Amino acid sequence: MRSGMRNERGVTYLMLMCAIVLIGIVTSMAAKQWRMMVQRELEADLLARGIEIQQALALYSTAMKAGRVTLGEVYPQSLVDLTRPPKPFLRKVYLDPMGHRDWDYLQSPTGGIMGVRSRSKAKPIRQHEFPPAVQHFEGRARYDQWIFQHPNPSTANIIPQVPQGSGLIPSPPSQQTQPAGSGAPIPTPPPLQGPPAISS
Repeated sequence: MRSGMRNERGVTYLMLMCAIVLIGIVTSMAAKQWRMMVQRELEADLLARGIEIQQALALYSTAMKAGRVTLGEVYPQSLVDLTRPPKPFLRKVYLDPMGHRDWDYLQSPTGGIMGVRSRSKAKPIRQHEFPPAVQHFEGRARYDQWIFQHPNPSTANIIPQVPQGSGLIPSPPSQQTQPAGSGAPIPTPPPLQGPPAISS
């Protein structure tokens, strides 16, 4: 009798331990999925806000150069400059979505802000199939390598100048762009030809 009760208690204890382990596994998986979902939302917000700032920088430079002979681009001294009336280029000054803090700013050698990036060193979920405005993010290993800037490497065959000591990584040059000082000839397009002569 006592032996049977002991066996029943042993089985009950074993089932209870299995249930606890199973609950722990399910809870861990649910927490991991939750963190992944939150990261996806923050990542999407980072792309949306960064692209908006990148476009605002381009519009600001175009507007500041209108009607004037200006070499190079013109950049704002702060993101607040992009929101000033009568024609704001940015709806509001956004914070870095990944940490809800200030961005890391890419300073132009001539003065002003030419780009922003997140301060997060986490690994992005998205590695490919970026929007056309940020195709140069392909294969970047960390969020702080996503640099939203003007000029935009995804739409212009230029390499943005990065100040020394800034720690920012310039985008790779286009295959059609020859490195400065390389001495390689730049191919010229063939001459235009008129319509073929009609024989009588």
